[in-house]
Amino acid sequence: EEVKSKIDSGEHFVIRFKIPENETVHLNDLIRGEIEINTNTLDDKILFKSDGMPTYHLANIVDDHLMKISHVIRGEEWLPSMALHELLYRAFGWKAPRFAHLPLILKPEGKGKLSKRDGDKHGFPVFPIEWKKADESAMGYREEGYLPDALVNMLALLGWNPGTEQEIFTKKELIKLFSLEKVSKSGARFNPEKTIWFNHQYIQKMNDLDILTIYRKMLEERNIKSNDEFNLKVIELLKERANFISDIYTQGDFFYHAPENYDEKAVKKAWKEDTSILLSEFSNELIALPKFNQQQIHKLAEEFVEKKSIGFGRLMMPVRLALVGGLHGPDVPVIMELIGRDETHRRLSLICSKL
Repeated sequence: EEVKSKIDSGEHFVIRFKIPENETVHLNDLIRGEIEINTNTLDDKILFKSDGMPTYHLANIVDDHLMKISHVIRGEEWLPSMALHELLYRAFGWKAPRFAHLPLILKPEGKGKLSKRDGDKHGFPVFPIEWKKADESAMGYREEGYLPDALVNMLALLGWNPGTEQEIFTKKELIKLFSLEKVSKSGARFNPEKTIWFNHQYIQKMNDLDILTIYRKMLEERNIKSNDEFNLKVIELLKERANFISDIYTQGDFFYHAPENYDEKAVKKAWKEDTSILLSEFSNELIALPKFNQQQIHKLAEEFVEKKSIGFGRLMMPVRLALVGGLHGPDVPVIMELIGRDETHRRLSLICSKL
């Protein structure tokens, strides 16, 4: 009567699921095995809120049933709800799907669940694609340049092991080998450096033409016009050092434009009083080469330093500085051949006029 009176007066109410008393619910989790829960440890959960909207527990069960879901795979934080969901399926007279509760992905330090804050703190993405909220956003793995297959491979090995030392798998291999029964019960520590390593490995496996498709778009975004033959040579040279395809441009931007500034430490190390004279003379001899390729350039450089009675680095360090702006990059003759005779001469003349 009291309940009827409150309802008749328009008082807001919720609808709860009545949990059976003192019953042992037998559950089977594909990862954690057999689990027994006594219903006396459960409370009567709300199924409909006071505004008439269903709660997650009810909506989730109905939705999965209507979509004929066979397996529910979710994080271990939902393990305490498994008994309730099993009882709801039973109440509806529906067959429950198989359940598998995955271990958490832990912070790099190994303690606590990985969060967006950890990504912000350590400088790595935690979302597959860009995440946006009203006043904030975060780059995803896609935007940061991670390859989809590399990310799938890394995630598969977070808490799962095929029982071998193998780490790199194709999707077909993962599909064939993966089983929920082999997933670990304990959480897996996320390793940002290992994720980068996976991306590097997949770039090394990629066909250069496939890399070119992505690389070309990066150049277009930077308004850099260059032919594919040239770009493929740059890719071939720098691919081995790249963790991301964008690294090919970052590490080889000097292939596309002359340096505007020169690294101060490199200048102090490579530039002497007579360096301008040496480079001018060497540049003139480069112009006279019948064939401008790395073999002929290297031979000329050896003959030049022998004639001048100087060390090889005494010439090639400032030449490298002129070409790339620092003391990094592939072999100097390789860079020269790729950018060409005229551009090499121009850059050597430019550094002499600036320093």
